[in-house]
Amino acid sequence: MLLQRFTNNMRVLMPLLALLVLAGCASRGPAKSPDSTVASSQGDVAKGGQPELAIPPQVRTLYEQAASAMAAGDFVDAELRFKEFLLQYPNYPGAYVNLAIIHANNENNAAARSALDAALTINPSHPAALNQLGMLLRRNGNFLEAEAAYLKAVTVKPDYALAHYNLGVLNELYLQRLDVALQHFEAYQALVGEDKQVEKWIADLRRRVAANQRTANVAD
Repeated sequence: MLLQRFTNNMRVLMPLLALLVLAGCASRGPAKSPDSTVASSQGDVAKGGQPELAIPPQVRTLYEQAASAMAAGDFVDAELRFKEFLLQYPNYPGAYVNLAIIHANNENNAAARSALDAALTINPSHPAALNQLGMLLRRNGNFLEAEAAYLKAVTVKPDYALAHYNLGVLNELYLQRLDVALQHFEAYQALVGEDKQVEKWIADLRRRVAANQRTANVAD
């Protein structure tokens, strides 16, 4: 069961890398829906309340190339391109989040944390950065800190499906809070429409929560 959750977690994560293609350029985080890969490059408010400058077309192209390389699994090229982008435009947290995903994929947790810290310094409420921080903290065994990061992500962006999914995994497998896990898996399912694997987990959790409640009632 645990391995199955880990496998599905990566299955959900990898298609959503496209969220950060251009949406990562905006200080407020990913585009509203998983299918959207374009977000405004200007008018979003960066740290300090100042609007971010529009990204020139040639720099936008660099970002798109980096994201395309990342989606294709060429993390070496993607990392170089994101770093080149940040040399010119260091105040776009989405680029740091993408770097963190690349570093995490390479099992370089220190570099991943550094990139996430950079993103959250620019925007402490960046949902994708908070979600990635939660994943990093969970992998390191810091479960309550991971929960806090995920909860902040869904507080900032209540329709952030992946953070709800991660809260479901965390609460079921690590914190043993079946009722809370069920709530977040149901929220995830409502947002994505249908995930047959998660649908099975929800049915299983409903049975287990009901059984626990019956046991508690008998004990009372």
